[in-house]
Amino acid sequence: MTLIQEYFPDLTEDQILQFKKLEVLYKDWNLKINVVSRKDIDELYLRHVLHSLGIAKVVQFKPNSNILDVGTGGGFPGIPLAILYPECQFHLVDSIAKKIKVVNEVVEGLGLTNVTTTHSRVEDINGQFDFIVSRAVAAMPTFVHWVKGKISKTQRHDLKNGILYLKGGDLTEELEPYKTATIYKLEAYFKDEFFDTKKVVHLPLKYRG
Repeated sequence: MTLIQEYFPDLTEDQILQFKKLEVLYKDWNLKINVVSRKDIDELYLRHVLHSLGIAKVVQFKPNSNILDVGTGGGFPGIPLAILYPECQFHLVDSIAKKIKVVNEVVEGLGLTNVTTTHSRVEDINGQFDFIVSRAVAAMPTFVHWVKGKISKTQRHDLKNGILYLKGGDLTEELEPYKTATIYKLEAYFKDEFFDTKKVVHLPLKYRG
């Protein structure tokens, strides 16, 4: 938890309390429904929470923004971002029912009122979003196909509306078709070696009505 406060020193007391509660909630639920790997649960704040918040180093979501988290799994990156941005709306989607069950329990346990969840494939989700976030659930071409037509035409940020994708490794080949993609290396923001190969990819997408 001190790790989060080191990189995000302006948290309110409520946010600090919510971030602290994360570990208790995930450790409890992970014993019942395994959504975080055994080795990762002990490094929850580094490998999941701080990693999710890497997106917040690339763009600061403005109030009333709508964010879609695709393939949220246990609630990452959506839940940490929802704590950080209480005035934004987050829609967390996963096709696996047991994962959404855990997400719902964690959201309730934290008292988050800015999160909605859906057990569904993303293609079946209606609505328009400023940004679509995810943690490497598919190769970029597949992901772009899934989220087609879900980007809002209302532009609130300096960063253009589109995809914010947490991914690691060499992305040269995968991103070759996407000339407008920008890669932000997380090692520029976080000093732990875990982030040496981790990146946020921003891919602007045009609104299609």
